[in-house]
Amino acid sequence: MKPILILFLVACSIAISADFLKPAKSNNSSLNPEQNTKPNIVFVLADQWRAQEVGYAGNDQIITPNLDKLASESLVFENAITTMAVCAPWRASFLTGQYPLTHGVFYNDKPLPNEALTFAEIYKEAGYQTGYIGKWHLNGHARGADPFSARDQPVPKDRRQGFDYWKVREVTHNYNNSFYFDENDVKNTWEGYDVFPQTDSAISYITKNKENPFVLMLSYGPPHDPYFSAPKEYQKLYDAGTLKLRPNVPEEFQDSARRVLAGYYAHATAIDKAIGDLLEGIEKAGVADNTIFVFTSEHGDMLMSRGALKKQRPWDEAIKVPMLIRYPGKFGHESREVFDPIGTPDILPTLLGLSDIPIPKSIEGKDFSGNLLAGKDLGNEATLIMLPVPFHEWQFKNGGREYRGIRTKRYTYVKDLLGPWLLYDNEKDPYQLNNLVDQDEYKDLQKEMEGILKKKLKATHDKFLPADEYMTQWNYLYDRTDSLRAENYLQVDR
Repeated sequence: MKPILILFLVACSIAISADFLKPAKSNNSSLNPEQNTKPNIVFVLADQWRAQEVGYAGNDQIITPNLDKLASESLVFENAITTMAVCAPWRASFLTGQYPLTHGVFYNDKPLPNEALTFAEIYKEAGYQTGYIGKWHLNGHARGADPFSARDQPVPKDRRQGFDYWKVREVTHNYNNSFYFDENDVKNTWEGYDVFPQTDSAISYITKNKENPFVLMLSYGPPHDPYFSAPKEYQKLYDAGTLKLRPNVPEEFQDSARRVLAGYYAHATAIDKAIGDLLEGIEKAGVADNTIFVFTSEHGDMLMSRGALKKQRPWDEAIKVPMLIRYPGKFGHESREVFDPIGTPDILPTLLGLSDIPIPKSIEGKDFSGNLLAGKDLGNEATLIMLPVPFHEWQFKNGGREYRGIRTKRYTYVKDLLGPWLLYDNEKDPYQLNNLVDQDEYKDLQKEMEGILKKKLKATHDKFLPADEYMTQWNYLYDRTDSLRAENYLQVDR
């Protein structure tokens, strides 16, 4: 080859490489200058996805390649803790940055007050477009009405808490026959398994709004039960007979647990595929570097650990959730583990901090953005966990009880109305099989945990009262399906 031609090809190669290495935003010459200073937010919420069920966490039997790749370029929160492990309370605490006894949604299907200052309203005031797709679960119902009467009704405009783009249903778990209401309360149908068309809608929203800063919340229904309704091609990926279970699943429940786990995994893998599509859509829109992408879940699922299903309980299967935050423009493309605990009310102020938006005084959670941007851990000693009122699948007659507790990086400590209930060293006992409460050799540790919990309760003005006190205070009725507590509850043997 002639020397001149060689030099020409080398020059071309260098030019191509230089273009390839430019940040994604350089391809968006049409973007508003605001876009370069205000990060977009894409917040993906799964329902009932526990922290242990992702490949990047060491689970070698679940198929989550897109989340694993996302984790390889994100902040990975090893102790993301749901403050109250049930649907509507999580949503209200995230949107407001407040604890359940402040915003009042400590029971499903109770309304988040219109007066609450929320995620979308704050970002909207800062000049953002706002959109919501999927499950809402914050409209609630009128006192005395059927507790589930609002689940199939449109959410009035003044109850949408600042979200303008709107493809929402209050609640459904029929993922294959799913409808939604749009901004004008027109009823539409999601074709097929709703996770996939909801994701397509999210990609369309991002593409249409990429020239201005936007907030988009995409709220999936799965892997919340029913466990056996994922598309058949995903169900076929898992053989229930070969699945390994956590050691805290009692032997008599293990066959059932494997069947449930296979269906749960099928939902999770379907969502993982959708998340891959969504991330690709963000890349194609050219806004990946300037987009804070969050993946998390409301709460976990016991999945027959301790012989129980679903949530509300204080064990790690219910309270620990996956959480990833990717923000290439500030954190780069490298993965980093965050070990200190973060609670639900802390997520909103931390996002506001990352977005350089002042944090309203109404927010009770902590802003950890400074530590994250400095490459540090959170510096958070513990996060609060709570259940002011047991209901539905863990109502009083099923063993439900009021509790308050803390989850530190290492320990879990919980008390109920009768006193200390649970104490675990999660480092030595990751399946929480050995309750250390009231054991002599751990009395100093228990005293230390009790002190931390008391400080948390004082800081949040939580008097830890019986459930009926809060129901009366907020003028709530127990749902028709729920039991009331026995009058002799203080004498009940635990």
